[in-house]
Amino acid sequence: MDLDLNETQLLIQKTARDFATRVVAPQAAEADATERFPREALKGLADLGLMAINVPAELGGSGAGVIASALAMQEIARACASTAVMMSVNNMVGEAIARFGTDAQKQHHCPRLASGEHTNGSFALSEPDAGSDPGGMRTTARRDGNEWVIDGAKQWITGGSYAGVFIVWARTAPAGTAGARGISCFLVEGGVKGLKVGRPEDKMGIRASNTVPLEFDGLRVPADALLGQENGGFKIAMMALDGGRIGISSQAIGIARAALAESVAYAKERKTFGVPIAQHQAIKWKLADMQTAIEAAHLLSMRAAWMKEHGQPFSKEAAMAKVFASESAVRVCNEAVQIHGGYGYVREFAAERHLRDARVTMIYEGTSEIQRVVIGRSVTG
Repeated sequence: MDLDLNETQLLIQKTARDFATRVVAPQAAEADATERFPREALKGLADLGLMAINVPAELGGSGAGVIASALAMQEIARACASTAVMMSVNNMVGEAIARFGTDAQKQHHCPRLASGEHTNGSFALSEPDAGSDPGGMRTTARRDGNEWVIDGAKQWITGGSYAGVFIVWARTAPAGTAGARGISCFLVEGGVKGLKVGRPEDKMGIRASNTVPLEFDGLRVPADALLGQENGGFKIAMMALDGGRIGISSQAIGIARAALAESVAYAKERKTFGVPIAQHQAIKWKLADMQTAIEAAHLLSMRAAWMKEHGQPFSKEAAMAKVFASESAVRVCNEAVQIHGGYGYVREFAAERHLRDARVTMIYEGTSEIQRVVIGRSVTG
């Protein structure tokens, strides 16, 4: 793996960093406090080509690759984790359509996801009783002439209130078909009849990123809304999640970088016993461990991104990056609160927001437990 970034990757990284510093970061605390969806920031990211970084240029994306996408995610997450997760999911949806869609599906949706015409795309896989186990899915799709009829419910749908298009997974095989076999996925446009978007969840963290349940009540889509092959949806979900785990590892790294930077700044200013606390060995060791964990997570994430970009199998590497980065981010952010002392526990300082934001990275796109299952299977063959 070449650790040197090429010109395109450096440009994407700088573009994301500049926009994050200038536009995203100043709004992050207020957006968190009021749960204000970052619509303007997402449009700004789209205008810069950052909402479909790994979608081919001929479909409206940047075509800059997986590494560039991961680097941009780190920069945006460092400023605002809520904006970053919306960016990550939109990229996931665009990549899935670009890879598995028909020419008509690609031409219709990918440019809209890239340009911001679709405020965002959403990924509708999890259900109230089927999160880590998609084989327990109860949403169904049945063929009725030239249409599919979808019934069921989804849960934890990021950006669902604003999505221009959803990728929806549903069971299409006959009743009694076991496990993940017989699942298909469909492209469903926002606002269609039969789609009910529920009340946004009141979340612990990433509060500006809208998260909602969905209900499908006799929702009809044309036959050509099927994405990929009938009963082939599980494969699409797993491939999309593998890539999404690189995105969430990058989000976690960005949050941790922000927590470290603020801890260093605070430790240089805050004095105890006549000297800045940064001079105390106890604090220096905390900062050293935080920096080490972040750099190790970054290397794991970059390796997974490099392997995906070069067409190599990367499921294990993505799982390793995701579990290590997310758990490291929580530890780093927890130490940031400790370094800030009482100030770390109040909203005047960003440390408590980073800890709240980091915690969910251990849950979505596959829990830490699921990542260890993926890694363990690879280890044991």
